[in-house]
Amino acid sequence: MIVAGIDVGSLTAKCALLKDRELVAYRVIKVSPNLEETAEKVFCETLEKAGIRREEVEKIVATGYGRNKVSFADKKVTEISCHAKGAIFFIPTARTVIDIGGQDSKVISISNGKVAEFVMNDKCAAGTGRFLEVMANALGVKVEELGDIAERAKKATRISSTCTVFAESEVISHLASGEKVEDIVAGIHEAIASRIVAMAQRVRIVPDVVLTGGVAKNKAMKKALEEKIGFEIKIPPEPQIVGAVGAALFALA
Repeated sequence: MIVAGIDVGSLTAKCALLKDRELVAYRVIKVSPNLEETAEKVFCETLEKAGIRREEVEKIVATGYGRNKVSFADKKVTEISCHAKGAIFFIPTARTVIDIGGQDSKVISISNGKVAEFVMNDKCAAGTGRFLEVMANALGVKVEELGDIAERAKKATRISSTCTVFAESEVISHLASGEKVEDIVAGIHEAIASRIVAMAQRVRIVPDVVLTGGVAKNKAMKKALEEKIGFEIKIPPEPQIVGAVGAALFALA
């Protein structure tokens, strides 16, 4: 049985194809203003990569911020449920999922293979990929370079503002006062980790803790979170497709 999961987020769209519960292909692309076109594109590109015809796919489940725009999906499922199911697919011992997306972040507690409780930040950019993008622009570096830059830090410059706009001003002030870029970047990661952990304390954090989303590829973010929560964090082989894989698993149900 061949099924597809499509996760349309705020910054990227992901598609995962499963054949008899085995991941056979996936794609991650940038989202365009037309979410329906984006969903169609990521689906077609994944089919092409797998060498599978559209009519061979028995069921399609959509998830994510733009799931209601995936008109050809058979079913829509919330990203909370899909991230939990996808995390367990990659790391069967997962009990807590921290997902840092482009525009939101969420912490999901799993019990007996299902979502027990969750908390979500979708009203503010603090603690999201967007926050990192804004800070990278303020520092004149690429967002994908932030992890490596933070690893060179001797200390973490304190970023006290919880608002992205004020934090950006704070970063610029630190630069003007002669603080080293790497120390500021380390402080940015620490600030995000503090916000996520403060949010996570509203649910029960137990190991194994799994980090998902594009920000999971950032080594400094993983390290900052581990220091705050006191547990080792595990990362799936491709953390961006966890929601799409979860959606595909729902298609098998």
